[in-house]
Amino acid sequence: MRGNLVIIAFLYGFCEASEGFSKSRGVFANRLKGKVQDVSKDHRFWPPGTKESRFLSLFTVVTFPNGGCAGASGDNGTCMTARECTARGGSANGYCANGFGLCCIFMTSCGSSTSENGTYFVNSGYPSVYDGTGSCELTVIKSHPDVCQIRLDFNRFSIAGPEQMHNVCNQDQFIVSGGNPVPAICGNNQGSHMYIDAGIGMTNPVKLTFVTSGPTFERLWKVKVTQIPCSTIYKADEGCLQYYTGVSGQLRSFNYDPVSGLQLSNQDYGICVRMERNFCGIQYTACPDTVNNRSRSFTISGNSNTPVNAMIGSGAGPNNCANDWLLVPCGTNVGRIQPAQALCTDRICGGTFSAELSMQASTVLSTVKPFRLWFHTDNIEAPVDVGNRGFCLNYVQQPCTNNLV
Repeated sequence: MRGNLVIIAFLYGFCEASEGFSKSRGVFANRLKGKVQDVSKDHRFWPPGTKESRFLSLFTVVTFPNGGCAGASGDNGTCMTARECTARGGSANGYCANGFGLCCIFMTSCGSSTSENGTYFVNSGYPSVYDGTGSCELTVIKSHPDVCQIRLDFNRFSIAGPEQMHNVCNQDQFIVSGGNPVPAICGNNQGSHMYIDAGIGMTNPVKLTFVTSGPTFERLWKVKVTQIPCSTIYKADEGCLQYYTGVSGQLRSFNYDPVSGLQLSNQDYGICVRMERNFCGIQYTACPDTVNNRSRSFTISGNSNTPVNAMIGSGAGPNNCANDWLLVPCGTNVGRIQPAQALCTDRICGGTFSAELSMQASTVLSTVKPFRLWFHTDNIEAPVDVGNRGFCLNYVQQPCTNNLV
């Protein structure tokens, strides 16, 4: 779509008559000097067409695309005319298109629906916190049949966390329905995101719901809803709840925090990294933990109040990952020469990030393509699993020149 702004300006020009002509209309002789006055200044004697040219009518149509823009508040919006912004339920937040357009922000709350790309879903009373019990729902309708995915960016996301025995979200929940299966989450997830499969064509809408209950808690949320066309390069691979781009970056489980976060139960989803051009492998390293004496940036199973070694594999043994695990396809520790018949390690759990049974954290390399992890937790923690935070991993893609296939 494009915004059209019509500016109509009428410029009226006129001939400044001489003092003698203005006093004596129709007189052509200069009586004072006895000479014939130059009639070229008299508009009655202008050549055909010249008279009309003295009246300048200027019609200017300013056209600009309804593209993205940055509002004065820092929020992202859509550039459009003031009339269009008002008609579509948005609010002006600064100028765009060299001042001819307004940056229109769409912000909505409980019990509403939207088909506007880039809508912000906020709690009641935002930017103030919300302390109440209820269900706050937004219905997202496709803006076009070509939309395949919906990306949710959690610009603000602070609701009550899970209970502390089994880490179940039984007080507050964020629920996504109408798309691909998405686990319910809670706690602090600011900076995280989700990709929701919206299907093909004008299918059923996607519903976003915050359920709040229980004791007093200062809740705050602001979720940016972006509709992604099927043909764009920003579309995530199928089956990826989280999708990252770039040669390097950071991955975190929901509600991860090295101090107070708790790994959420009942999680089961894919985390994908787009393979950049000329890169054939990817390395993962546990994030630095500067607040604990012993790193808790990878604590998935076991009692994290004591040191826990890395556990690997899918068996049911004491050093296997049967219940909670992170799948790293065919992961190997960097710098370790593997035997010719060595089996790939897939599942990693415990309290140390390593592709081997070890108390020493390591950088783990995977060359399986596409680059994809899978995170799974069950619904039971205590008494075996205590105080697990989840994970935070830094990734760096490896060039094909590093003898990677």
